[in-house]
Amino acid sequence: TLPSPLEYLCFVTYFPKLLQGPIAKCSEILDQLRGVKKPEAVRFKKGIILFTLGLSKKVLLSDAFSGVSDYGFAYTYGLDTLTGILVLISYAFQLYFDFSGYCDMAGGVSCMLGIDLPVNFNSPYQAKDPRELWQRWHMTLSRFFIRYVYIPLGGSRRGTVRTVINILIVFVLSGLWHGAGWTYICWGLMQGLFVVLTFLWKESMGTVHKTGGRFMTRGRFSLNSSLTFAGFALSLIFFRSADLAEAFRFFKGLVHPTLPGLLILTARNMELAENYLILRAAEHMPIAWLPDAVCLLTWAFLLLLGAVFVRGKNSNEIAEELCGSSLTEHRDRKAALLLGLAFAVSCLSLGGVSEFLYFKY
Repeated sequence: TLPSPLEYLCFVTYFPKLLQGPIAKCSEILDQLRGVKKPEAVRFKKGIILFTLGLSKKVLLSDAFSGVSDYGFAYTYGLDTLTGILVLISYAFQLYFDFSGYCDMAGGVSCMLGIDLPVNFNSPYQAKDPRELWQRWHMTLSRFFIRYVYIPLGGSRRGTVRTVINILIVFVLSGLWHGAGWTYICWGLMQGLFVVLTFLWKESMGTVHKTGGRFMTRGRFSLNSSLTFAGFALSLIFFRSADLAEAFRFFKGLVHPTLPGLLILTARNMELAENYLILRAAEHMPIAWLPDAVCLLTWAFLLLLGAVFVRGKNSNEIAEELCGSSLTEHRDRKAALLLGLAFAVSCLSLGGVSEFLYFKY
């Protein structure tokens, strides 16, 4: 049934759901608002878990990477290969934990209120090819473009050439959706070309499983998923750069294997609240390079931690597992302790200025 003006206003103003995502259809929310039930303990528990995981992603990981990624993109003229690679991976993690963390918090609040929002992330950095990545990243935006752009253009029903054109149109429009600038158009076009190449490869050679073997596709750390992540990270150079000149300077730095002179200066932006006492103690040591070593080790540890999280179970999988009936009392208490600690540390880290990256797109 058509919503009344009051129902539609309720849908538009439902605060956990924003334009940045998840992008929910009117029927998905209204049908639930019309039949909201009393709060359930299991749903409330799942909501708290999702919110805590999302807050931890945003505050403890995304914000931690913001210093090195901002500095690296600000000084692209001095970039070298090693520093450029580490900065690019840091920004890829920053963007992912920022956006997926927000979506987890929105989904958690909604779950506590008795509303299910559409899932927006499904471990995209585990995707085996660029097409699968976009079936896992910002899933509600991909659904929107497929339904209102790709299918009306003919989808994949009008031959290979028309399918390729339709894919490129969708990704160029996706770039424009994020911002009206040449950098976003280049980012969208680059991603579109990756998806087109994947489509043409599978059309001509069969599936990757038949051509690449088990080594290419098996497990969370497969070669295909690593190459897919590398391609996505390279496209983010356009996404993050202020203009094309800055983007091309960054690309140039990636193939400039000089001594990493900018590495230490970039790592110094890892002066976080969590390692404040260690840094102050290192400064009073007679070893002059010790504070820089602490910053480098902090950066390396966070990169390793980010890799573990993006390759492991996602927030929804963790929440479903912790809310499962098969969970033992011991594991339940252990999980509650870890989540409580993560929530407390996240709240203590809220003193600095923090922004959601996707709120500008």
